[in-house]
Amino acid sequence: MINTLTSYLKGRDNNFNLIRFIAATLVLVSHSFLLFGGSTADQPLRSLVGVSFGTVAVDLFFISSGFLIANSLFNRKTLSDFIKARILRIYPGLAISLLLTVFILGSYFTTLPLSSYFTSPDTYKFLLFNVTLFFGEEGNLPGVFSTLPWPNTVNGSLWTLPFEVRAYALLVIVGISLGYLEKKWAVFGSKRFYLVIALLGMGIYLFDYFHTILPISYFGSEYARLFSMFFIGVAFYQYRDVIILSNKLFYTLSLLLLISALDHSSFFVMYNCSLAYLVFYLAYVPKGYIRKFNAYGDYSYGIYIYAFPVQQAVLALNPNISLLSFFLVSLVITFFFAYFSWQIIEKKALKLKNIKLNIFQKNI
Repeated sequence: MINTLTSYLKGRDNNFNLIRFIAATLVLVSHSFLLFGGSTADQPLRSLVGVSFGTVAVDLFFISSGFLIANSLFNRKTLSDFIKARILRIYPGLAISLLLTVFILGSYFTTLPLSSYFTSPDTYKFLLFNVTLFFGEEGNLPGVFSTLPWPNTVNGSLWTLPFEVRAYALLVIVGISLGYLEKKWAVFGSKRFYLVIALLGMGIYLFDYFHTILPISYFGSEYARLFSMFFIGVAFYQYRDVIILSNKLFYTLSLLLLISALDHSSFFVMYNCSLAYLVFYLAYVPKGYIRKFNAYGDYSYGIYIYAFPVQQAVLALNPNISLLSFFLVSLVITFFFAYFSWQIIEKKALKLKNIKLNIFQKNI
């Protein structure tokens, strides 16, 4: 049997829930050092190899997201089915977390009088920007966490969500456009176009690492990094028939990645060039007891959207807490909210996917 990605896609049993859970936990780990010390320089993995736990986590999310979203998009009967599925996956859990953040956490921790807090335009800017996402995120609430080591930021994790929503939109636009061109010119070859997007984005990102051609800003290097990771996932889906998940290649890449850790620049290149293959191997090849994790649910999104405000609140209430206690207490409380989010909000919202909509009834 040839172990192509296609052969693994025949079933829904995989390790993506576990990978995303680990990624979300790594974000909490990374932010523990950031929020506790107030500096991005205090993260041990960054000191060791030049890449932080948070960077690895976000890359894992975007690579796996590109692959799974492409699978969802190109196997939906209509565009409305795809849009509905994405809305139900992202927005119900996010909306509840934002309401809790603004009206409970914010009102408790703000240093402003409650009348000033609830009449401030910034309070509702936080709510509006973060619940829509497409136009960016807002991390601050008036008077909340202003004296912490990482001040005036209530939920710094939300910055990646607008990138993800825009990546979905771009994939839809590209998918529809290439579908039209393929119908018009049968030899167009849309698969190659997805590969070009991924390689071009990664090439620009790697070149920028050594020569700094992009602005170090929200609309500069982060776009190149996150969109390239997302479309690498898409390209893996498009070439699923020819990509073989090989034990030999997995262990070879793992060894090369380990050796490259001796030099930050070498590691950066090797890491970005090998991560996607390592992710898909780990998602599909390891089986047995590890697959039982799927029975527990998908708590990664809840961990991601609740961890940062929980960590800031724990630090605000316990300014003399040790780093280890800070991490452990934050992890337990965050998982409580993630459990609530999945069991009460997200899982029930996803059951609404079968309700038919009559808008955007266009085939992809």
